[in-house]
Amino acid sequence: MFSQEGNRLIFRYDAEKLWIEPWGENALRVRATKLAKMPEENWALEEKVKEVNCSIEISDSEATITNGNVKAVISRPGKITIYNTATGKVLLEEYSRNRNDHLDPKCSSLMIEAREFAPIPGTESFKLSARFESQDPNEKIYGMGQYQMPFLNLKGLDLELAHRNSQASVPFAVSSLGYGFLWNNPGVGRATFGKHVMTFEAYSTTVLDYWIVVSKDAKPSEVVEAYSAVTGYVPMMAEYGLGFWQCKLRYQNQEELLGVAREYRRRKLPLDVIVCDFFHWELQGDWSFDPTYWPDPDAMVAELKEMNIELMVSIWPTVDKRCTHYDDMVAKGLLIRTDRGIRTAMNIEGETVHYDATNPEARNYVWQMSKQNYYSKGIKLFWLDEAEPEYSIYDFDNYRYHLGSNLSIGNLYPKCYAQTFHEGMTAAGQSNVVNLLRCAWAGSQKYGALVWSGDIASSWGVFRCQLAAGLNMGMAGLPWWTTDIGGFHGGNPKDEKFRELFVRWFQWGTFCPVMRLHGDREPQQPQQGTTGGATMRSGAANEVWSYGEDVYNICTKYLQIREDLRDYTRTLMQAAHEKGTPLMRPCFYDFPDDAKCWEVEDQYMYGPKYLCCPIFEAGLKKRKLYLPEGKWAPLNGGDAMAGGREIEVDCPIEMMPVFIRQN
Repeated sequence: MFSQEGNRLIFRYDAEKLWIEPWGENALRVRATKLAKMPEENWALEEKVKEVNCSIEISDSEATITNGNVKAVISRPGKITIYNTATGKVLLEEYSRNRNDHLDPKCSSLMIEAREFAPIPGTESFKLSARFESQDPNEKIYGMGQYQMPFLNLKGLDLELAHRNSQASVPFAVSSLGYGFLWNNPGVGRATFGKHVMTFEAYSTTVLDYWIVVSKDAKPSEVVEAYSAVTGYVPMMAEYGLGFWQCKLRYQNQEELLGVAREYRRRKLPLDVIVCDFFHWELQGDWSFDPTYWPDPDAMVAELKEMNIELMVSIWPTVDKRCTHYDDMVAKGLLIRTDRGIRTAMNIEGETVHYDATNPEARNYVWQMSKQNYYSKGIKLFWLDEAEPEYSIYDFDNYRYHLGSNLSIGNLYPKCYAQTFHEGMTAAGQSNVVNLLRCAWAGSQKYGALVWSGDIASSWGVFRCQLAAGLNMGMAGLPWWTTDIGGFHGGNPKDEKFRELFVRWFQWGTFCPVMRLHGDREPQQPQQGTTGGATMRSGAANEVWSYGEDVYNICTKYLQIREDLRDYTRTLMQAAHEKGTPLMRPCFYDFPDDAKCWEVEDQYMYGPKYLCCPIFEAGLKKRKLYLPEGKWAPLNGGDAMAGGREIEVDCPIEMMPVFIRQN
């Protein structure tokens, strides 16, 4: 029944084996399986953790393991309860309703198991459900990655544990009760944060695996920092990550891109990065410039560097069946496979299949192509697009990878995609690697993943959703995050209504971890050329001078604000690198004892100093906001005022309300 091996507490009953062991300070890792042997994969928990002293006590009726602030108790029938040792409060209690113990006050004929392994016939895999009783209907849950919805608090919500374009499943939850919970399973599933039961599901797996950490005083910063210590820290952000990035779908040739960069310099506007978007290649899977439209990339990179501008180049993981590498990659087993139907994962400008980023050989293959055709030319910044990976049809059960089926390990893909380039670039001698990705999983941050929120609509409602997405990504351990300023789909720069949305988005983007302008604007531009990627036409102009004089003047003001923030942003990047601290975070992160800060969801802190209050409605001239405890001075000038209260402020189109924390 109960036994001990070193620091590991073991419970066995019938086919189930369960392990609980310390995994970092104030944290426990819980694993269970019905296989003959416990699976060895660590998934997100790959970092070496500090050795800790724990205590294990075993009696006839129960067994207990304690590590600092956290204690787990297993009853004789096998139910787990998690406590905060400092307060004695129950934080998590498995939800089981059965007749295994007639003396249990929750003895029930419902016959619901807390750890349910439902066999998948003909395989050694199971559909797994892990159920926990809610200890407080007013508990608040944050993190879990990026979902397109306006809710910051996830309590009461049902989340798909799978990646889609603009959706990133990062299954780490931070509770207002003072614990953090990592569902350490890269398979497709669901998470439900009900008022009575919290449930995590994996649709095809062999093991239950989760990690829990407890903060003595329920400080969310301690929880996020502990999680970062066991899953990895972001590198130090490169200097060009602190300023402004210019991008659009898409600059169609070398001269067009250089012309935009030259115009920024002629106008003496700040610009750190300019982006060469997709279909600069002949075919997907070439991983090289099409010389018809990009005749001299070396000269282009050299001129940009003379202007102190870095070039970021788009990479797609897709391989066109017509490209020269396709047959070779098939023969070597380097592509994703399908269990049924035609081996086509996406159909965009050709039938394509993604390279298998979970395969080390495939990672090396793609990096070597990219190194030869991009990195050797001085390009040190990559846009790793399609990182979910995106499928034309999200039949998650139809794809198979080197490491297993998509259902069982598919959420690893964006992490392995980031790993492809991070490992190649660091091996080439580069430090402070940063690459832009459209998705992430737990631990992606250590591979230099700057996540953006995907192909989103240019609308007020979607704009509002991005704040919740960015804040919850930070709470899920991804401190580098950005969005397409102005949204991606649509928006005409000559439309006054869109110009208002664009201005409000631009103002907010100034106070995001990375400030990046992108989008596919209307109307589309005439096609240039007839070969290669020419049929992927460009959207309308998307530079700061494309929106009229009034908008331009506002944009130049905020570009200068971003420049003035450079030294401050660098200190925030240092904290992210050393401790995992998110740059943009909910107000409760800095004011955990202020109850009101747990309620406001439409404002946030940019580091410990700036309170940012974006404008999410058209035509708004005033807005209400909450000033936390302390003294606050408006960024645009004025007297400091006392906090701990709600105020109403003016918000004319020229400015977004931002307050500076005093002292």
